[in-house]
Amino acid sequence: MYKFWSIAFCFVLAVCVYACGESSDDADQYKVDFSFKQDAENSNEVIFTNASTGNYLYVEWDFGNGETTGKSTDKNKEYTIYYPLKGDYEVTLRLWGDLNTPSDTKTLTRTISIEADDPDYVDPEGLIWSDEFNSAAINTANWKFDVGTGENGWGNNELQYYTNGENVEVVDGKLVLTAKKVNDDKVQGSYTSTRMISWGKKEFTYGRIEVRAKLPSGTGIWPAIWMLGANIGQVGWPACGEIDIMEYVGYQPNVVHATAHTPDGYAGNGSGSSKSLPTCEEEFHVYGLLWTETSLTFYVDSPDNVVHVYAPAERNASNWPFDKPHFFILNVAVGGNWGGVQGVDNSIFPQTMEVDYVRVYELN
Repeated sequence: MYKFWSIAFCFVLAVCVYACGESSDDADQYKVDFSFKQDAENSNEVIFTNASTGNYLYVEWDFGNGETTGKSTDKNKEYTIYYPLKGDYEVTLRLWGDLNTPSDTKTLTRTISIEADDPDYVDPEGLIWSDEFNSAAINTANWKFDVGTGENGWGNNELQYYTNGENVEVVDGKLVLTAKKVNDDKVQGSYTSTRMISWGKKEFTYGRIEVRAKLPSGTGIWPAIWMLGANIGQVGWPACGEIDIMEYVGYQPNVVHATAHTPDGYAGNGSGSSKSLPTCEEEFHVYGLLWTETSLTFYVDSPDNVVHVYAPAERNASNWPFDKPHFFILNVAVGGNWGGVQGVDNSIFPQTMEVDYVRVYELN
């Protein structure tokens, strides 16, 4: 995948050289030093080089992230170390002198500061499932396509025709969903787009869900990252439940929305909130959901940056259909009851929503 963030790498010298048990005769026989630099292509990788001088037997590295080398005679080896998470790391180089005893060592410790998490890092701990979109094509084990104009414009008087994969591709590790203009009539079928669903393939109940995406722009566009209850074929909507992790309407730029729909509150009466996000069209952001047995917490980029919380005090079938499996939907609509409130600007097309990944974790 591309590395989206341009990350400034800085460091702080933490501890100067100190000697352990040196005699006056040995004090100047060797000096410990090392250099490091950020990798030009991966800002979360750091290259370490031994710059020590004099006569000594071994080098020993501790890179501050759990990686160590033990005593080694390879004094000239460069090490490229991966730090996926932001933070300060204490890196230590120890030299072993000719006596090869703890009293004949010299140590240098420096602190390096990683300024941001690697957005492509997948922490395997707790990860249940993900699609990183690293293959050459859509993974049909995870996704299929809704096709056509749907009943009543997919229930919202939308104007697009969803194609069977013609409006989506995987490019450089990103899923790219594209809405295109067919003609200038601004009627149903005047546009084509994509609606991908994981129904019958990947369905989940509870968890921490994160989708990293960059949104399209312009009046009339209506992208969404959402979930529907997998029992919709039996109970219908809204009894199945709907979880809108992210919705965006182009005529209201830089504001993202999150909503829960239930039989007690749906469509315009759903339980939701909005948040200003000035870079949502220009940059990738994480749209997240913490889904427990008692609540839905929607957030952007970090669970601390909450958009909305839905947590009925007493749960029943009418206000909590979220105790059953739900499936993912990724789509870009055009027009409709919400997206088309201010019409459709035909000059904006084509428009794309790019998705970096979809991930589902177990809750801590």
